[in-house]
Amino acid sequence: MAFDTSGRSPGQRYRRAAAVAWAVVVPLALIGFLAVHVMSDGAKEPLSQAGSPHRESPTGHFLLAAATVLVACRIGGSLMRRLRQPAVMGEICAGLALGPALLGQVSPEAAHWLFPASSLPLLDGLAQLGLVLFMFGVGQELAHVRMRGTLTRAVLVTHASLLIPFAGGTAAAVALLATDSGTGGVRPVVFVLFVGCALSITAFPVLARILADLGRMRTEPGRLSLFAAAVGDGVGWLVLAALLAGARGGATPGGLLFDALGTLALVALFLGPVRRLLRRLPALNDGRTADIGTTTGLVAGIAATSALTAALGVHQLIGAMLAGLVWPVRRRPADQVARRLARSAASTLLPFFFFFEFGLHTDLSTLRWDGRTVLTLLGLTCLATVTKVVGPAVTARLTGMSWRSAYTLGVLLNARGLTELVVLQVGYQAGIIDERLLGILTLVALITTAMTSVLLHCGRAASQHGPRELRDQQDRLDQQDQRDSVGDEGMRTGQPV
Repeated sequence: MAFDTSGRSPGQRYRRAAAVAWAVVVPLALIGFLAVHVMSDGAKEPLSQAGSPHRESPTGHFLLAAATVLVACRIGGSLMRRLRQPAVMGEICAGLALGPALLGQVSPEAAHWLFPASSLPLLDGLAQLGLVLFMFGVGQELAHVRMRGTLTRAVLVTHASLLIPFAGGTAAAVALLATDSGTGGVRPVVFVLFVGCALSITAFPVLARILADLGRMRTEPGRLSLFAAAVGDGVGWLVLAALLAGARGGATPGGLLFDALGTLALVALFLGPVRRLLRRLPALNDGRTADIGTTTGLVAGIAATSALTAALGVHQLIGAMLAGLVWPVRRRPADQVARRLARSAASTLLPFFFFFEFGLHTDLSTLRWDGRTVLTLLGLTCLATVTKVVGPAVTARLTGMSWRSAYTLGVLLNARGLTELVVLQVGYQAGIIDERLLGILTLVALITTAMTSVLLHCGRAASQHGPRELRDQQDRLDQQDQRDSVGDEGMRTGQPV
């Protein structure tokens, strides 16, 4: 429900808001309180004595749990926006707060009553569907990215943003192996490569959201960071697919080679014939026919693609991202349908992933905050930040970019966010890392993402208070970077997921 408040005085708007609160908010709050009270009383009595067979309904508990998760994530996202942080940070923190890390510590009885075992499979289903649709949106955003005019610089920066953090992560993993810390019981090479892959990830959707909020989507650092994140995420997911195959018990070199060839064949099939077929479908080219039927078919296609990749031994998220990559983003009706679907999934279904996969399975309160844990957290955070910021920044500077733009580029690539959290959860479920290292790497992902906006503002403030001659020189170089990026209309990221 929306009211048009344009042209009204502050007093009129206040009275209108008070009327809405009196007529809608207060009655709904009272009804909700009474419903919770009645359900609570019913839960304390045996079913035969409760007076109504619906007082302890699993459906009622599920709906109440779903409403709680959505409202908590919405509030968390709004609070983070006020702190100039990505909304996804607040949603992740809200999901963690509803789990054993906070609610389970404060009131275990309330946590068990609010999220009973009967509602967890339903919440898990919503979480998996939201995650699959989210990865489709990631693939769609990756398909939008184009680089022209500065391809050499873009390729070098992409290699630096991927290989330098990967090398640092593998070195840290070797050190963790020496102390027998964090491994999930898989072969050492799988563990080492997984940690390197996790630290090299950049959260493409979160990065796009940050750039849109700051108005830097079409600047040279913004375009380079999007390109590097797109390529890096694609390579990272392919590496993860190979590692998951290696993590399975009894995997042989021949079997791994067969899985790799099957994955490459599937990618070639989707990027070739499937993409051309989708471009020729009339329903995706005519805006009058791209309606709810197209959306239904799209959801069914994403689910079928994910199921196919899972049946082939590849993670289902790879299939969802492939579906986004081959979706005809150049066809405006099809692009609009896909964007609406991705935005709806991100706002209504993805919060269940934050709660179920992280809120329930990531108990940060179980971490033993001894010197070893603190040292591991600080070391991994510093390593992840330095390799992600310094490596691409120095590479960009060596290719002619100004120090200010190079610094901005490195800071933007340090935003790991949700993508790394998904990778970590996949690795944990596959037994590559244990719960302790999952908690530590989750904190690393949250800290590095929260640092992005702070470091950008610090860099801007430092450049404004520097020597006048140096500021003028940096401004001239930044303007040159802008002129180099003008005219590239082939790249369009659109509204971020």
